[in-house]
Amino acid sequence: MKMRTLNCIALSACVCLTLVVHSQAPALKLQRKDPVMTRHAAGPFDVKTSPLPGDDATASTLIGRYALVKQFHGDLEAISKGEMLAAGDPSSGNAGYVAIEQVTGTLNGHTGTFALQHIGVMDQKSLKLSVTVVPGSGTGELTGISGSMTITNDSGKHSYEFEYTLPDTPK
Repeated sequence: MKMRTLNCIALSACVCLTLVVHSQAPALKLQRKDPVMTRHAAGPFDVKTSPLPGDDATASTLIGRYALVKQFHGDLEAISKGEMLAAGDPSSGNAGYVAIEQVTGTLNGHTGTFALQHIGVMDQKSLKLSVTVVPGSGTGELTGISGSMTITNDSGKHSYEFEYTLPDTPK
């Protein structure tokens, strides 16, 4: 008898809750966001790397530490500064690196800064490179930027292809 009473109370509560939710449903307005459009930027860039002294973490001869300075041209008119850690033997075609750089400039008419994170691995058979915008790093008109960059090195001439999104901002 007790179990039947509890089941009736639970069923009544569910029915009441359902009625309340459905009676308020017309008042609820779901906000529909339009899909964010992916944008494209491309162009050449110049890069300068300079060796940095090792610290306690990179004091071994296996890990090299470098300062990066880049000048982007084309759809991204910007300068970037960053740091790279690399290991392996690039002359044999086997190495890896990680890097973070802060990009400051104008991207297709939007001014601000954002950071890029690099992860690269090469062996004699392949090269895997990921360059991604660090979430939350955008400032100014580039606040909310996300995306990824493809870097090409053709006989020492560097270029980029950048697929990115920016939140719509009211004008």
